[in-house]
Amino acid sequence: MKQLRIVFLFLIIGCQSPNRFSKEALNEKFFSSAQKDVTFQNILLKHQGKKILIDIWASWCRDCVVTLPELKKLQQENPTVHFVFLSLDKSKERWMKAIYRLKIKGDHYYMAEGKKGAFGKFLRLWWIPRYMVVDEFGEITLFKATKITDKNILKALKIK
Repeated sequence: MKQLRIVFLFLIIGCQSPNRFSKEALNEKFFSSAQKDVTFQNILLKHQGKKILIDIWASWCRDCVVTLPELKKLQQENPTVHFVFLSLDKSKERWMKAIYRLKIKGDHYYMAEGKKGAFGKFLRLWWIPRYMVVDEFGEITLFKATKITDKNILKALKIK
């Protein structure tokens, strides 16, 4: 019986979503659309005091591209929310072309380390699109959504 309780406790703890980014994830470098390396910590600092919707995507991801109209609608309905796009494209060139071709407005970064970097490992990233919401204080209020229509996104974006 004691072993069963330990397993149950482990499952509960292991399934909990963090509300803060790990030090390693914060220190990972991304490549900005302005052609500069920047840490994830600096990305968050740029948007400090604002709600942030993070969209992890790639131009080769059909689900990511097909749902862009719904994402753009969400942007229009939530003008005070900052949208940060983190790309897992296979090259910086494809990523930059996709931003312009698809007319995606927001703050854009290329995940140079991809899913295998500290940021990807922190997220336990295995599927895209992946959406997260970070509040005005830098806390993760929504750790994982895989559909832009997820009702938890709207709850997390609700302006207080």
